[in-house]
Amino acid sequence: MKILLTGGAGYIGSHVAAALVSAGHEVVCFDNLSNSDAAVMDRLEAITGTVIPLVQGDIRDGDALRAALNDHAAGAVIHFAGLKAVGESVAEPMKYYDNNVRGTLTLLEAMRDCGVKTLVFSSSATVYGEPRYLPLDEEHPTSATNPYGRTKLMIEEMLADVAAADGDWRIATLRYFNPVGAHDSGLIGENPNGVPNNLMPFISRVAAGRLNELSVFGNDYDTPDGTGVRDYIHVVDLADGHVAALEAITKNDQPLSTWNLGTGQGYSVLDMVEAFERVNGVRVPYRIAPRRDGDVASCFASPERAARELGWTAERGLDTMCASSWRFERMLATRNAD
Repeated sequence: MKILLTGGAGYIGSHVAAALVSAGHEVVCFDNLSNSDAAVMDRLEAITGTVIPLVQGDIRDGDALRAALNDHAAGAVIHFAGLKAVGESVAEPMKYYDNNVRGTLTLLEAMRDCGVKTLVFSSSATVYGEPRYLPLDEEHPTSATNPYGRTKLMIEEMLADVAAADGDWRIATLRYFNPVGAHDSGLIGENPNGVPNNLMPFISRVAAGRLNELSVFGNDYDTPDGTGVRDYIHVVDLADGHVAALEAITKNDQPLSTWNLGTGQGYSVLDMVEAFERVNGVRVPYRIAPRRDGDVASCFASPERAARELGWTAERGLDTMCASSWRFERMLATRNAD
């Protein structure tokens, strides 16, 4: 199958591209490069031994999407293209509704027009809102505590309506928990523009001396050490989950399926700092900062449905997450020095 990856040059998209090629699929990346780098495509070629085409375009451009789908004869789409910083979404909600919700609607229209009705959507555990119980399973009520989460929830509801109206669609909604880590090669990993919004690249940059200290947003949550607890999943495990989900929906007769992609294990921010220091033999100075709007105290998955229905479970532990993140950071520093 040939698969179009929107946001395919980004952190998760690039790892999924590598996993798909390894599984025997053909891949085309569609990306506006707003938070990624075209040089990733060269590194993907080094990893896969395959030239992966990059179409530079925006998901709000229906004509560009239709051209990409038709020109490359795509049979499915995996949709990563979206803005994802909670704090930024609180400050600039219209930007998030425009890109995430309008962009997805434009993508669905383009897919319909081109007769492509197989879609894997990159959703988020933020759709569970303030947890009523833990671990979070797929039956947990949905809500949202910030604009970013609301865009994901709106998209999920839109996809449910599309699937209900037309049973020819095959849609998988994947609710990610917290992807971290990097490819074993060290060639691709999480390298956001500007100051990172996610924890692991922030830790890595502090450890490398690129940033002075880590900001820990809140230490008065109802958690063992007062800092937020999250379910961190290695990005390569996450990528393998996409391959499993895509293959599942092409074989089953369900228009819409939803799976958590997580480990079932929660770690606090300070747990992550301690593990990174221990595994990599570095120091990560930090300071306590005020809580961020929209954050919850604890959030971790029940991954049982994915294990049962996809035959997928996360295999890489916290030490591997920390080691691969640091390997990528050091290789990135080497490339920048060159």
